[in-house]
Amino acid sequence: MQKHIRRRETVSTEHFSDTDIHPLLARVYSGRGVDSCGQLDLSLECLQPPMLLLNADRAAAMLADALSRDDRIVVIGDFDADGATSTALAVSVLTAFGAGHVDYLVPNRFEYGYGLTPEIVALAAVDKPDLIITVDNGISSLEGVAAAREFGISTLITDHHLAGRELPMADVIVNPNQPGCGFPSKNLAGVGVIFYIMLALRAELRSRGWFEQRPEVNLAQYLDLVALGTVADVVPLDRNNRILVAEGLRRIRASQCRPGILALLEVASRQPHSVVASDLGFAVGPRINAAGRLEDMSIGIECLLCESLVGARAQADRLHQLNQDRRVIEQDMQAEAIAILARLSLEGGADLPVAMTLYQSGWHQGVIGILASRIKDRLHRPTIAFADGDSGDIKGSARSIAGIHIRDILDAVATRHPGLITRFGGHAMAAGLTLRREDYEAFSVAFVAEVARHAEDVHLQAVIESDGALAPDEFELELATKLRFAGPWGQHFPEPMFDGCFSVVSQRLVGQKHLKLVLAPVGSASLLDAIAFNVDLDIWPAPEVEQVEIAYRLDVNEFRGQRSVQLMVEHLVAISPL
Repeated sequence: MQKHIRRRETVSTEHFSDTDIHPLLARVYSGRGVDSCGQLDLSLECLQPPMLLLNADRAAAMLADALSRDDRIVVIGDFDADGATSTALAVSVLTAFGAGHVDYLVPNRFEYGYGLTPEIVALAAVDKPDLIITVDNGISSLEGVAAAREFGISTLITDHHLAGRELPMADVIVNPNQPGCGFPSKNLAGVGVIFYIMLALRAELRSRGWFEQRPEVNLAQYLDLVALGTVADVVPLDRNNRILVAEGLRRIRASQCRPGILALLEVASRQPHSVVASDLGFAVGPRINAAGRLEDMSIGIECLLCESLVGARAQADRLHQLNQDRRVIEQDMQAEAIAILARLSLEGGADLPVAMTLYQSGWHQGVIGILASRIKDRLHRPTIAFADGDSGDIKGSARSIAGIHIRDILDAVATRHPGLITRFGGHAMAAGLTLRREDYEAFSVAFVAEVARHAEDVHLQAVIESDGALAPDEFELELATKLRFAGPWGQHFPEPMFDGCFSVVSQRLVGQKHLKLVLAPVGSASLLDAIAFNVDLDIWPAPEVEQVEIAYRLDVNEFRGQRSVQLMVEHLVAISPL
């Protein structure tokens, strides 16, 4: 689908006039809603306080009591990077606080499904825990919490996903998105929620004199995990999340982080000293996620829990191989999905529906989320990909676009068509659901109809938001470095993007599907290296193309110890000669 470049509206930068912030960076910040220098203070002192989080005090008291009694605690995580970092953080901090019996379980998605199910509770109950703590899940686990109660196990639910109409009957629930919670940052990832609970627990333990006999724990040393989980879960980077991510990145750059994170950066060919948020999102996170997609997330958790770099490297190598395997599976599934779309186009005409559902028997249940995301990006439509589940069910993974709240769409479908969806949950941009296989066609019709009701004011053409053009003297290394490290950039606080017209000096394919270019800004003699990943091989390389319009990021390329400016091309269109 053709993308459209749209420049951000020009906004005032006067609030930066008396600072040493580069004018271009001032323009970028202002375009993202930063209207005072104070908003750029990302020190830990600016974090929202834990006691604003509903029930954080009750959770702290509950956990302090459990530590005092030396209770048996089991952490139930989720099978993605947010769940893995949440689990590793909970186990590590509770152990550091003095808990003598802390274990964890992560539901295997192929056996138990998502969340605190009765089945995973029964498995946990074998070891007779006194307390179950969920991380990054549980807000929808009505049956699982009821099962825990029958076993006599207390439950502390910590989650960030949107609550349903009914909350589980847990002993304590901490979730910034539950009814009645006034916490200012609704965008905490699961790892952010459990980090806040650990902050509250430390305060409670202080008040009880717990640290008079043992050293107090510096919780800042766990911010590498918080940064990784927050970025990998693609939650909006509001100021509170940017503080958490910025501090975590600072520790990683100083190599003051988990050996597992260092090992994962190593296998991904990233240097710790130059890590930025996108490295966590596109290099480290997918390797951890691969464990939950293809095998068992405990591999990723064990990597994050490793105390030695030698042990972590062995786990990281395994995760790297799983990620390679995942890529092969994904490529095959994507080719099949594109063939399905081609058939739909031939049979139904050129007009695309406002939403897409795709299902093919044999698709890998652990990879459908990535597939849905790829097709969503390709078509700029809310997309759900389905794979076979158990007992006649199919499981779907949904991804959405700005303006279409996918969990609310599923909720509306469930309300209009009772019983059509067996189970669902999620948030604005991503969700999961389960259907009976025979209901797939009926659901697809209902889903498209519901999206159509909400899509009137939504742009169904992909738009690239640009911060405008760069002047010839702005293509320089020092400014590119400032932009790279100025963030952290991420969801709802995007990395600076620019656009412009360039003369093509040379072009060639590298790695069979990436386009390496040498460009010159129109009207300038300076030459710039550029690279465009995953280009359309039916179009490029095209020797006759003399000029292109591109949207790009100004980046720094490091090769054999040399640093230079490089344009990372996100969108590329040939300009026809007059």
